[in-house]
Amino acid sequence: MSEEIKRSQILESLPLGSWQFHAKVGSTNDLALDWARAGAGDWSLVLADEQSSGRGRGKRQWVTRPGSALAMSLVLRPHPDEADHIPRFTALAALGLIRALARWDLRAELKWPNDVLLGGKKAAGVLVEADWQGKALQALVVGMGVNVLAGSVPAADLTRYPATCVANALGCPVDRWELLGYILEEMLALRGVLTEQTFLDAWNNALAFRGEWVWFRAPGGEAQQVSLTGLGPGGGLIYENKRGEMVTAVAGEILMAYN
Repeated sequence: MSEEIKRSQILESLPLGSWQFHAKVGSTNDLALDWARAGAGDWSLVLADEQSSGRGRGKRQWVTRPGSALAMSLVLRPHPDEADHIPRFTALAALGLIRALARWDLRAELKWPNDVLLGGKKAAGVLVEADWQGKALQALVVGMGVNVLAGSVPAADLTRYPATCVANALGCPVDRWELLGYILEEMLALRGVLTEQTFLDAWNNALAFRGEWVWFRAPGGEAQQVSLTGLGPGGGLIYENKRGEMVTAVAGEILMAYN
């Protein structure tokens, strides 16, 4: 069976909106944002085999090499009861991947706020962007890049954090379209509890470095050693600093574990 047929069969078996696949794009998020503004429905999906201008947080580059990774962006239109839980949409994608990988008995973790780790190394990243009309949120675009096969792993000198891929963690190749189907299945299920305590519990259970000391840097600040406690209902990172103070961060970056 060809990749094209298998991909189509998997996607058409799921309750998605429309979907489109591109051999090569600049950014799937850009295409999805344009599509959202043109009226794309909830759960519309943009996929690409190769991505030349993908981006992560802070406008960092995310390159997707052909035949080796997943580059996907979903148009999601938050329901009224989800409006107060927008940060959870980043976790929706990350937890979808984490639960999908568990089908191969792989234990992945979420490095707050948007990276998925395998064996302590980055295997995926999530970027959520919004389409606003004035003060009204029209849609979210939930983008995710997943390193699936060995060719997707960037050179060490090009990364800020050690990187890996699913195949390296598993010790054998993985069918990326099968993985995609599982990710989407898990995301569809998780969205049903996105506003509930069940979702927050799953998010906390997947949090990397929970109960450990790490180097953390808030925007515009210097790196400091903090002990991670967990996540608040709004998705903020709760930690204890060296002065024994409990702090909730809504932005920032975990740099590395403290040894």
